[in-house]
Amino acid sequence: MSRKQPIPLSGKLVLLGAGKMGGAMMEGWLAAGIVPSQLVIFDPAPAKEILTLIKNHGLLLNPDVSTLSNVDVILTAVKPQIMDTALETVLPLKNQNPLILSIVAGKTIESFEQHFGRDASVIRTIPNTPAAVGRGITAMAANGNVTEAQTGLAKILLASIGEVVTVDDENQIDAVTGLSGSGPAYVFYMTECLAKAGEAQGLNSELAMQLARATVEGAGELMRATGTDAATLRKNVTSPNGTTQAGLEVLMADDGLETLLEKTVDAATRRSRELAD
Repeated sequence: MSRKQPIPLSGKLVLLGAGKMGGAMMEGWLAAGIVPSQLVIFDPAPAKEILTLIKNHGLLLNPDVSTLSNVDVILTAVKPQIMDTALETVLPLKNQNPLILSIVAGKTIESFEQHFGRDASVIRTIPNTPAAVGRGITAMAANGNVTEAQTGLAKILLASIGEVVTVDDENQIDAVTGLSGSGPAYVFYMTECLAKAGEAQGLNSELAMQLARATVEGAGELMRATGTDAATLRKNVTSPNGTTQAGLEVLMADDGLETLLEKTVDAATRRSRELAD
């Protein structure tokens, strides 16, 4: 889905929290042509660049909530530890029956229903950090009150920070967290390890990191640009009895990378479930 797709919004969109993720989404919405008067920001201390963006586009910042009408969506993008307090700011809007769209980590649909009522339309999502540069992927799960139109609107809003996928069961959000939510950190660490392995073979640290970083970035871009699956790309570059095969035989051993990553994703998934309890 294109991040430039027009946003079919008839009323207002309230953004609760304009940090890195919320700010990235706001930039995407403005680039997609959202009418500035439709966008309302609540954040007690926005970063300087966000304040500049708000000023340049004439956006409403921290208005008296009682003056807001025709609110279609409340998107919550605050830290989980302050969510309950932050929601008090927008609770007066619940009688307008807005869609509650959350990117707050570890907060379940039920936790929002406790604030906004069991009849509230709630979508829970889990983006990842590349969303800050428009290259993330976000998974979303909805409760039974969400309409088809609200689902479509949510997908377009989330597409401002990258790809969007849906899961049928909210319980799958924990597995998504373990895989793509935490996944960028795994790739960053693997890049560190690859560089250190180069150092162990005699390369200086700066060159080793340059090679490792460019290799990871290039491999990802090759998958994106060609649309070819990872296994095919791996096989294409693996010559029989060559250097790549020698390295892969270590990675693909019974106790190799696949086993290690299964344990890694399992640990992160279990922790996500614990945090949601």
